[in-house]
Amino acid sequence: MKTRIAKTMGTQKAVEIYLQLLEYTHKVTKDLKMDKAVFYSDEITSGDVWDKGNFQKYKQEGSDLGKRMLNAFKLAFGKSYRKVVIIGSDSFDITPKIIKNAFEAMPQNNFVIGPTHDGGYYLLGMMALHASLFKNKKWSSEDVFQDTLIDIRNMNGTYKLLPELTDIDTEEDLLASNYSFGK
Repeated sequence: MKTRIAKTMGTQKAVEIYLQLLEYTHKVTKDLKMDKAVFYSDEITSGDVWDKGNFQKYKQEGSDLGKRMLNAFKLAFGKSYRKVVIIGSDSFDITPKIIKNAFEAMPQNNFVIGPTHDGGYYLLGMMALHASLFKNKKWSSEDVFQDTLIDIRNMNGTYKLLPELTDIDTEEDLLASNYSFGK
């Protein structure tokens, strides 16, 4: 559920928006011709839109967002993938083309990052595991994107910036996005 939206729009609407974000993310990713995985926050659900034939399913591991992302990257690189991209399910603005562009930007770039208007990012891709990117960050703050760029630059890493998108954390974000609630 989207807790900050619930504060202004109520729990029922927050749950509806959360479910629509998941459905939208599924729609955007389902036809992409690449291996895909979904990481569940609580328990892995069967019989949902994330069918096992098209999506690998895992439970998130870690006490904060940084640890959960780090563990997702560790799992993927541990399976010998050479390009790994993670996306959030908080944007009605992400498109299949943006995700394809992220993969195409590697290996010319060590990293790909898609910033959000609020100082975070909706997408992070890398060619190899760089655990330091997930340390010393105040997650869900306006500094995450800039702090991540500083880390990448300190590694002398090459990177590609993707378009800035709106991620949905608040009612104002929902109104600023390209999405009409209830579609």
